[in-house]
Amino acid sequence: MTFWQLLRDPKLSRLLRIRWSGQITDGIFQSALASFILFSPERQASAVNAAVAFAVVLLPYSVVGPFVGTLLDRFSRQRAIFFSNIARSLTLLIIAALIFNERTGLEITVFVLIAFGVNRLILAGLSAGIPLMTPPKELISANALAVTGGSVWVVIGGGIGLGIRQLLTFSESADYADAVLILVAALGYLIAALFTSLISKTEIGPRPHEIVKGSFTQGIIEMREGFQFLKDHADAARGIVATAIHRGGLTALTLAALLLERNTFNDPADSEAGLAGLSVTLSIAATGFVVGALAAPCGVRKFGRHRWMRLSIFAASFGSLLLVIDRTPILLAATAFVAAMCGQSVKVTNDALVQSKIDDYFRGRVFAVYDVVVNSAIVTGALFAAWILPISGDSWLLPLLVAISWVLVATVLLRPEKFFLKDVA
Repeated sequence: MTFWQLLRDPKLSRLLRIRWSGQITDGIFQSALASFILFSPERQASAVNAAVAFAVVLLPYSVVGPFVGTLLDRFSRQRAIFFSNIARSLTLLIIAALIFNERTGLEITVFVLIAFGVNRLILAGLSAGIPLMTPPKELISANALAVTGGSVWVVIGGGIGLGIRQLLTFSESADYADAVLILVAALGYLIAALFTSLISKTEIGPRPHEIVKGSFTQGIIEMREGFQFLKDHADAARGIVATAIHRGGLTALTLAALLLERNTFNDPADSEAGLAGLSVTLSIAATGFVVGALAAPCGVRKFGRHRWMRLSIFAASFGSLLLVIDRTPILLAATAFVAAMCGQSVKVTNDALVQSKIDDYFRGRVFAVYDVVVNSAIVTGALFAAWILPISGDSWLLPLLVAISWVLVATVLLRPEKFFLKDVA
């Protein structure tokens, strides 16, 4: 089945509509936060500030992670996604009101944490629902379409946010423009909630006979069960760790890109130029995501899932090595494309590998483990980059260490005799 046929599938298309409407809104919201925190003329961007921003965004993902699987295995995922979108919209209205009233301290941080924590539940629920909305043999293509399309819509949303912000800053302050963008995002999440209301209560699981009984407070225990399940499926566990290490390295390179665009490639006093430069780099990375996702089904058919993941993450290391040679806008763009392309091939292939190993009874809690591991690696990558990077972002050491870590993943963690016993395409 082609990507176009999947896109026209009446069941999967409704799930994609929910996911993508939320993710284009994520892009608008994140562009407002990025400009408010890191590209405001009144605030200087540093590696530490950027790392803290990443940690604030991802902390709720790891905190709520143990309970996401519990909720998704006990209650209607459709209901959870619907009410989460409503809650996220209300949270953004509060954030916008705080900015309008110039209350930009701890209060905003708290509500940003809530907004991103709720987002984790939504994405986990949608990922857990994909196997129920598409034939098993189409899982890789469906994941490629859902995840990569989502990444592209996030970037498009960021571009829309940047365009709206440019129009608003001609007549209003930068903070006012960011607050208006957040109001637009609140409307976008309401639209995602509307789309969610159009699917039935049990359509994306859990089905009545699959609902887990027991107390919601068993979340930590069930996280342990998720780890135990992965212990018995070593290739899925190794794939999750490989994906996490790649995403951690990609985050470190993203921080380097942010600082290079903000403080080296552009005048540090011209924050708008830095934001525009970063948007271009992220757009190139989004193109890499698309190419990687399109290549994944073909690569899996030719090499098998496990070998394709190993080759992809090994190839990603060459992209990082480009920044060891020199730090220029062209080499940064090339690194963004190659690292994103290869990393997305790893991600969508591993998602399908994990989904194929898990019954729906365990799917919520295993994906909760997946999320916690990946997001912990992203925060670690951000903090590691903050420790190494100068304020200019001009460092050859960081991309070298990232490249080495990816080579080790390909040659040690994903070595054939440990990663799989029998490769299944």
